[in-house]
Amino acid sequence: MNAEVIVPVTVFATIFGIVYIVLRHKERLSLIKNGGNASNLETKGNILGSLKWGMIFIGIGLGIIAGKIIASSTTMEEEAAFFSMICLLGGVALMIYYIMANRFKGTDKTENNQ
Repeated sequence: MNAEVIVPVTVFATIFGIVYIVLRHKERLSLIKNGGNASNLETKGNILGSLKWGMIFIGIGLGIIAGKIIASSTTMEEEAAFFSMICLLGGVALMIYYIMANRFKGTDKTENNQ
């Protein structure tokens, strides 16, 4: 990409981020001054979301490695090998995530019932 595109996008994103943080801070302060409870504004970390992104990036990394191995050991074109392995192993990572997320949600339900 050209610097002519990257620089304006970066400047715009930075200004947007600063304005968002300032407005969010002012909103929280005014809520507290008026006697409101700011606990409902807190963002809670999503462990399963982190697991999903970690697994997808591991799948993509393994896909790149597998694509390189397939491209060097067979007559398959390099682009096709990379693309197919990235999609295949990324999909496998998401399926494993789905199974793990259901198990985690199942244990949360049993803990709340006890």
